[in-house]
This record gives sequence, C-alpha cells and structure tokens, in this order.
Amino acid sequence: MTTIPPLELPDLLRHHGLRCTASRLSVLRLLAASADHLSCAEVCTELGRLGLPFDQATVYRTLETLTEAELVHTVHAPGAKRYGVSPEAHHHTVCEACGQVGDLPVELREAIEKIAELTGLRTGATGSLLLYGRCARCTTRAGDDTGMSRPGRTAFS
Repeated sequence: MTTIPPLELPDLLRHHGLRCTASRLSVLRLLAASADHLSCAEVCTELGRLGLPFDQATVYRTLETLTEAELVHTVHAPGAKRYGVSPEAHHHTVCEACGQVGDLPVELREAIEKIAELTGLRTGATGSLLLYGRCARCTTRAGDDTGMSRPGRTAFS
C-alpha cells in the first residue's frame, strides 16, 4: 500500500500531465488504499461496491493511462494483469496457482542486489523482478507440506 495522502492525488494527476477526471481519481484512490494488486475486474467490483460504478472499458483505459504516466505499475500474473501503486520501484511474488501478487519483502534487498551482481541484470526505475511459486494458501490447499510446487520452484507466503 502506498503512502500518498488522498488529498494529494488530484495534484499528482496534474503533475503528470493528466486531467483530474472522476474515473482517474477513483481508480487511483482505490489502488493507493489497497494492500493488494488488483485486476481490472476487481477494480470494477470494488468501485461498484463503493457506489462508484464505472464500466470495464473506462476502467481499463484509465488503468492503462495511469500506467503510461507511471502512477500505477502492472504485474503480469497468471490470468489477468494486476495493477498496484507504490512510491518506489519494488519486486513481486506471483502465485502460479491463483495469480495472487505480493510485494517482495524489503529484507530481501541484499539477495536482489546479489542477483544483479551475478547476472548483470538491472531492473531500472520502474522494473520489477518477479518470483514465481505457490502462495501459502495454495500450498496448504494442495496439501503440499514441503512448499514445493514443482522441482526447482519454491513456495512463498
């Protein structure tokens, strides 16, 4: 979840050269307040639950506009693309079973730096390393006590 105060979101949109429309503001507020990375369909559902119904095409266009302006980032997970807001670049875990996306804990920064050192890979300002595996919920549901979904893959929580 991001730390952008809701009252600053209209200024943030304008700063990035975007008009402050109801759909952009609603979607950005929802993503900024969410602890999860949401798909377009989940954004539509949450907006409807809040009494702010927007059609899926408008929400999709809004998400793409916010992504192009680098106010929102995307993670390609199994199934639908997921969207999130963060004040800084970070890395993600992706569940291969359910598509859940999570932020990789900052405590693993040294490990990520070691990966960069060994591979020469640099993620850039908005880049993200993705760690694929099975989330704790899917591992438990499958009855896999070892945390291994397939050889060479690890589970994450």
